[in-house]
Amino acid sequence: MQEDVTAAREIVKNSNVLKLVAPAYAGRNGALTAALQYTYQVILLGGEHAEEGKRLEKIAAAKLLELQKLGTLIQKLGADPVLTACPPYPVSYYSASCVDYVKSLPAMLEADLRLERAAAERYARILPALDGRTAAAVFALKEGCEENIRALEDLRNLL
Repeated sequence: MQEDVTAAREIVKNSNVLKLVAPAYAGRNGALTAALQYTYQVILLGGEHAEEGKRLEKIAAAKLLELQKLGTLIQKLGADPVLTACPPYPVSYYSASCVDYVKSLPAMLEADLRLERAAAERYARILPALDGRTAAAVFALKEGCEENIRALEDLRNLL
């Protein structure tokens, strides 16, 4: 009987954490949006701003790794990491309409900074709901966003 109660509490706890983590994965301002936005920008910047594009390409790669880590966390919480902001339910699948399709480099950097700041804030809100290794992993994701913010600000300052 005690095991059933403990298991039920764990399911509820995981469900609550999942509701916090899922939007960071494939929500409007999540890691998937960021990875796609950076990729779009790298393609646009190819010629005239190739050096800036290479810097954004590194951040895009970091975002793909972030996406993978969030998907793994979602899986550990018992859900299928489908590309939706509300797994395990295969509804409201991700839409690339969330990507900010601005064209100028300064506007791109501002859009990227908004995404990174929102991600860092979201991870800060998620942290209190987590324990042990899971919290450490999400803290590392938050630190990654903060590194991206510094890199984007440095790039913006060079313009």
